[in-house]
Amino acid sequence: MNVLRLILSAAVLSLGACASAGQPLADPPPPPALKLIGYVTNGSSLPPISARKLDVINFAFAVVNPQHRVYLPDADGPRTLDGLVKLRKDNPELKIVLSIGGWSAGNFSEAAATPEARTAFTDSAMALLRAHDLDGLDIDWEYPTLDDAGISASPDDKANFTALLSQLRTALDAEGTTSHRQYLLSIAAAEGRFASGLDLPRIAPLLDWINLMTYDFHGSLTPTTGHAAGLGASKLDPDHARNGIAAAQYFLDAGVPAKKINLGMAFYGRRFGDVTDAQHGLYQRFDSDGGFISYGEIVQGGLLQHGFTRYWDADAQSAWLWNPTTRQMISYDDPQALQAKVRFVREHGLGGVMYWEYRQDDGEALLDVVREAIDAGP
Repeated sequence: MNVLRLILSAAVLSLGACASAGQPLADPPPPPALKLIGYVTNGSSLPPISARKLDVINFAFAVVNPQHRVYLPDADGPRTLDGLVKLRKDNPELKIVLSIGGWSAGNFSEAAATPEARTAFTDSAMALLRAHDLDGLDIDWEYPTLDDAGISASPDDKANFTALLSQLRTALDAEGTTSHRQYLLSIAAAEGRFASGLDLPRIAPLLDWINLMTYDFHGSLTPTTGHAAGLGASKLDPDHARNGIAAAQYFLDAGVPAKKINLGMAFYGRRFGDVTDAQHGLYQRFDSDGGFISYGEIVQGGLLQHGFTRYWDADAQSAWLWNPTTRQMISYDDPQALQAKVRFVREHGLGGVMYWEYRQDDGEALLDVVREAIDAGP
């Protein structure tokens, strides 16, 4: 206690000396700006992306072959990737990152299993980075140690993935020493059992950030409808399903710094059919699954003018659509939900937000909502 008083007394004297000398106290530095990261998938043509609205673009996807090498699987891939890189002419601060993997993209377990395989993976990924003048790599292995997507998995994936990320970090840093640039390394991840194959205390220092896939909480594999990308827990949910806040907390509890966590946003919805007619279709049994629907399809299809009504769950901070005639329910991120996510990220000191995926937007309507919410500040 005496030591604490001495420290406080010294601080008061120091402040007084500054004031008496006429030296104004320095304002605290502003908090770092939130990052806005968008995934852009490959296609026959590049959509008209406004480069200044984004901080990072993750190109999806490169994949891994049985020889453990990373490659672009589609003929359009190199052209699309180079088109994204050209956006730096409009925004020199824009970072273009190559995302490797995706749901059901296999050969990760084998590519991480041995030093030789990890070297083949790393060397081929770095060759693509150099060839296309990229700013980093994003590893989207869904998910180490799990074979949910029908891909190979091993209990050794956890340690091997750490070794692979370590080798990639070393390679990127060495490249940066030569090119005088800083290269990014990130992963896409989900919480709970989906993160059981991640040694988070060991990999967090290797990564610039983690993109949380805080969406697809409800879909064809869940027993009921529900918020596919809900921010918080809904009081209407009897099963206390997954949500964005709980996902972020999972990674914080594992020791991941808040600034290395980016909360995910969905620019698409999940559709459910033949839904039990109660609670406007929310958290009800369904007998058919309508799959995915983009935000662009929701708007351009005029669903709100064709039998659907929008509802809002204040606890989950999430919207849904319900058509009582056709008994169809759609869960999606709308502008109000995205604004709530930006507020949460800012209030809790997270690093930023990411979204899947650019082509699912209605033009850049949702992107504009997110950009404006970030730029508006506290």
